[in-house]
Amino acid sequence: MRVLQLIDTLESGGAERVAVNLANALSNEIETSFLCATRKEGLLKEDICIKVQYLFLNKTKTIDVKAIKRLYTFVRKHKIDVIHAHSSSFFLATIVKLLNQKLLIVWHDHYGNTEFLQDRKYGVLRFCSKYFVHIFSVNKVLEVWAKQNLKTKSISYLPNFATINTIKAVTILKGTPNKRIVCLANFRSQKDHITLLRAFKEVIKLHPGWSLHCVGKNFNDDYYQFVENKIKELDITSSVFLYDSKPDVFNILSQCNIGVLSSKSEGLPLALLEYGLSNLAVIATNVGECKTVITNNYNGLLVDASAVKDLSKAISSYIEQKELRNMHASRYKKHIQNNYSEKSQLHNILKVYKTYISLN
Repeated sequence: MRVLQLIDTLESGGAERVAVNLANALSNEIETSFLCATRKEGLLKEDICIKVQYLFLNKTKTIDVKAIKRLYTFVRKHKIDVIHAHSSSFFLATIVKLLNQKLLIVWHDHYGNTEFLQDRKYGVLRFCSKYFVHIFSVNKVLEVWAKQNLKTKSISYLPNFATINTIKAVTILKGTPNKRIVCLANFRSQKDHITLLRAFKEVIKLHPGWSLHCVGKNFNDDYYQFVENKIKELDITSSVFLYDSKPDVFNILSQCNIGVLSSKSEGLPLALLEYGLSNLAVIATNVGECKTVITNNYNGLLVDASAVKDLSKAISSYIEQKELRNMHASRYKKHIQNNYSEKSQLHNILKVYKTYISLN
């Protein structure tokens, strides 16, 4: 079996990390595992296992004839059975499928704005979906949506899984050891760093020794500027530190005690799984699939989106109650290891691949 993971970029986003994790994991399970980045490379290129065969297309426009030809030639040359397309890369996969009818297309839907699905534009996706043999949806809301709106007959819910990378530790966080809170999220408005900053302002009034570390892709846009300005406005510059994307995620998490996500909308955030593997106490907003990962007041804390006071209280409760923090962290780590492991998800993915290859 020969399978190619297709993704637009290798920047540090959730879908991108899933594509790399899958390519790496499959390299030990199938004849050959491939990974192709279509538009842009990034930090995650360093995570690609040496056993994975890698291709970069440098695609510059929607219909890029040169990129299409390169991918088509690569697929034919290496006798690839399945293209597992992630997010918007489905369009390129469909074009190559039209040129090579024997090729199988599996699409992986990582859409993060599940709270606003009514605004999703999907005309092109609907057309292309008739060429997919299967769709993996990262949460149950997306699974239902795909069954109602797309033409693919075989659709299933597939939770994300996280793996601990072995990238050399290079990042040293600022702040006091054992008093660090981390937010692992790219700087996009849906991640709602503003609510987190307002909540943290209240936290450090009571616990001035603690610090907040926001790690994620900086797009150098108005939102990032808004975050920087809000930190200055709240007068918390000595306690809040912003970092761009970093390759050594687990090294960073190992330096923290509490992991937070304050998103307005989510699918199944990979960051939550990575928090678990890193033995952090977790706090998240009750959006997307967060409630299926976190059992409130048992292995973590859930708060409503945009609820500054509730988020502040949740953070303070973990700071003030170390035993609770450690107990929740331990339970959460065990839950992630048992239910969101690489092994269990690979079994489901391989089953789909094998089913359709046998029918082809």
